[in-house]
Amino acid sequence: MLSHLTSAPVRISALPAELSHLWLDPAVHVYITAMHYPRGSEAGRTPLWRDHIARPGWAAYGAFTTLSALDSLRPTYTPLRVRTPLAASDREVLIGVAYGYRGAPDQWWNRQLYAGLLRAGVPASEAREFTRDYFELTELHVHPIGQGRGVGERLLTALLADRPEAKVLLSTPEVRGEDNRAWSLYRRLGFGDVLRDFTFVGDARPFAFLGRGLPLPPPRAT
Repeated sequence: MLSHLTSAPVRISALPAELSHLWLDPAVHVYITAMHYPRGSEAGRTPLWRDHIARPGWAAYGAFTTLSALDSLRPTYTPLRVRTPLAASDREVLIGVAYGYRGAPDQWWNRQLYAGLLRAGVPASEAREFTRDYFELTELHVHPIGQGRGVGERLLTALLADRPEAKVLLSTPEVRGEDNRAWSLYRRLGFGDVLRDFTFVGDARPFAFLGRGLPLPPPRAT
C-alpha cells in the first residue's frame, strides 16, 4: 500500500505564518502520529503552536509529497491534505514539519534549561550567557510514511539556513543507546550534549538538551 508513497519525490518548502490556517492542522497531525500520541491530543497542542508562531524569529518548513490517484482516496491520508496555494496540487500532502524561534529568558523552555544548568553546577553568569543567543529547534517530525528517506535532515537544514543566532539548541527524549532516527540525525549533524537525563516540570520522562554552533556545515556531497 505504501510503495508509491515511499518512492514519490519530496518537496521542502517554507510554511508561512500568514498561511497557518492551511497547514497547522496537518502539521499537528504529523506530530501526533510521529510521536504515537493518542488521537485527541491535537486539541491541546494546536493552541500552543499558534502561540509559538507569534514569537520573534519564528520560522517553519514542511515536507510535501504527492499521492497517487488511488492513495488520494484513502481516508488515512485525509488529515495530511494541504490546500492550495500552499500545496502544489490537490493530491499533495504534508509528511514532515520543523519549526523553531529565537530563545528568550521569558520563555518556559529557556527557564527550564537555565535551571538545569545551575543544578549541574554551571555558574549563573555562564548559564545566562549560554541561554542568551540561540535558536530553539522546537519541533521536528516526519510522518511514518516519509521516514527513512532523509526528510528530517532536509527539513532541519532548510530551517537552520541563514539563521542569525550563534547556536541551535533542542531537547529530545532520552533513548537507550541513542538508538533512534532522531538521535542519529542530531549526532550526524554535530549536535553535542548540553544536559542529559533532565526532567521537565510536568513530564516524568528523561530528556537530553543538545546543541551545536551555527551555521551548519555545507551538505555532504552525494
